[in-house]
Amino acid sequence: MNGQVVVITGASRGIGAESARLFAAAGAKVALLARSGAAVQALAAEIGPRALAVPVDVADWGQMQAAIARVEETLGAVDVMINNAGVIEPIAMLADSDPAAWAGAVAINLNGVYHGMRAVLPGMVARGRGTVITVSSGAAHNPIEGWSAYCASKAGAAMLTACAHHETAPRGLRIMGLSPGTVATQMQREIKASGIGPVARLDWDAHIPADWPARALLWMCSKDADEFLGREITLRDPAIRARVGLA
Repeated sequence: MNGQVVVITGASRGIGAESARLFAAAGAKVALLARSGAAVQALAAEIGPRALAVPVDVADWGQMQAAIARVEETLGAVDVMINNAGVIEPIAMLADSDPAAWAGAVAINLNGVYHGMRAVLPGMVARGRGTVITVSSGAAHNPIEGWSAYCASKAGAAMLTACAHHETAPRGLRIMGLSPGTVATQMQREIKASGIGPVARLDWDAHIPADWPARALLWMCSKDADEFLGREITLRDPAIRARVGLA
């Protein structure tokens, strides 16, 4: 990844933060995008001069557009875009759900992915190269009690990723998705606290560490993953874990 510019949304914690550390260690220049300015500033200070902290709300197109412009002015053209930002709340039965909170989750989990793609794709298409990876979920393909906002928005993001591949693969771009399974992050603590649905009943040691999906994302940027372009791979698959080196 030497010298490549990698943008990671939701970089303040969990999968995003671990990915930032890993990509920087592999030689990339990393742009850390998240709503929590203090958290990404601290992470950028930890990583060093190859990291740029950019506070941004991915649900806001104007902010995302400005964030990518700042990244390109400071670090250079974007080589890799990782759409990782996502929220699980509101966890609630449909009949009890709050419409504003429901729409807010869609704005981050779906619109945020679109905004990230929309901001980087024109440049990537013009250059004839670039990688875009969406961090997906098994919830994109399976209904889960109390997770209607998350399931619906992740399903939309999965289809959006498929559309992006369909449109840009002939122009040299690499587009795919990663479904990491359940990961030991703050999101899982929120799920546990809700007490709703089967995932809330899982023991903590059932979740994989956040560096596993980070390592998968790094591997997906290599030519070894090219056979999976346009697809969504899952870390629940032992064969994929073996390819990544997690077996």
